[in-house]
Amino acid sequence: PSWHVGIINGLSGWADSVDDSPADTISRRFRYDVALVSALKDLEEEVMEGLREHGLDDSACTSGFRVMIKESCDGMGDVNEKHGGGPAIPEKAVRFSFTVMSISVMPDGTTEALTIFTEPKPNSELSCKPMCLMFVDESDHEMLTAVLGPVVAERTAMTESRLILSMGGLPRSFRFYFRGTGYDEKMVREMEGLEASGSTYVCTLCDSTRKEASRNMVLHSITRSHGENLERYEIWRRNPFAESVDELRDRVKGVSAKPFMETQPTLDALHCDIGNATEFYKIFQDEIGEVFQKANPSREERRLWRAALDKQLRKKLKLKPVMRMNGNYARRLMSEETIDVVCELVPSEERREALRELMGLYIQMKPVWRASNPAKECPDQLCRYSFNSQRFADLLSTTFKYRYDGKITNYLHKTLAHVPEIIERDGSIGAWASEGNESANK
Repeated sequence: PSWHVGIINGLSGWADSVDDSPADTISRRFRYDVALVSALKDLEEEVMEGLREHGLDDSACTSGFRVMIKESCDGMGDVNEKHGGGPAIPEKAVRFSFTVMSISVMPDGTTEALTIFTEPKPNSELSCKPMCLMFVDESDHEMLTAVLGPVVAERTAMTESRLILSMGGLPRSFRFYFRGTGYDEKMVREMEGLEASGSTYVCTLCDSTRKEASRNMVLHSITRSHGENLERYEIWRRNPFAESVDELRDRVKGVSAKPFMETQPTLDALHCDIGNATEFYKIFQDEIGEVFQKANPSREERRLWRAALDKQLRKKLKLKPVMRMNGNYARRLMSEETIDVVCELVPSEERREALRELMGLYIQMKPVWRASNPAKECPDQLCRYSFNSQRFADLLSTTFKYRYDGKITNYLHKTLAHVPEIIERDGSIGAWASEGNESANK
């Protein structure tokens, strides 16, 4: 009944002060239901238009609306005041936001849901609505859970209930489905109670260890879920079989904190791009220095190879070196022209061929998890994905064995092992990425 609430104190309902920061300065947010109503009212025309396009009688569709929501959450480093005399708060911030991905309706007397609205730009900062802003370090688990706790509670309450909202002059009933997909791996592990990214449990989707993942790069299926993580946390907490720490950890597969927010087991396209580009950047350096022939090169040698690579990329591609890999650099680095430029520095012809093949396969695979609708945008690459990933894995475990013997990066594992299954389940990876939230952070 009351929805005229506007922006509220994100810590409303908590005690006065948390950890030395005056509580009323830490966070601001919308009440989740109010924010969703506002977002739906913005889409009123599109929804009515969609009903008309499907030839649906306006008055026949008053219930059975289903709204798919993508949730994103990301930490921002260094957000200090220029010359601030404000309260002492962490110089880090976290943004939580949502995007209305699609709205479908099941007209009375039918069993088929019709999609009447699909967000055309799911990764634009314009479609990504901010819900909660907080001055919190994303690594500070206690503070993060304190501020997001009420959000989780509201979301749970809404999952179980229906929203009645007037649209086109008639009250209509909406049901919400929330999917937390716009998180980088660090945030997923934080929310789902898993160990940090360097853990031997390499994946947030399956129970594989790093060693297993480097031996069998392609054949894994998604097994983790929020419910299972909660059960495993209980086992970790109670140790019902009186096992040693190592046995217990193996039993719970790296779940060692209480999961507090449900995320969708998926892969974030933006960070996948960044993670894999970082890895290729390192492979390039190793190949320039012919690491496959030598054991343990010195730091000095490595510095020289990196300098040579940076110089070449800057000269030929106008690619300035960056302190930390970002999305734009990753996109430019992973291209045919880059590989030609890098190959000029690689001494042996057969290594050049291997690098070219590796990059060629990657370029074939990438659109599949980048596209908003792969079945339409790149059907051929989608069909060949499993074949390409198998070949890519074979190359890593033979030609590039010096780098992937018993180890593999988290995102390479996901790229090779889990993409087809996620696409089969959700229809897309790219559309559900954190990109919109990241660009809105800017």
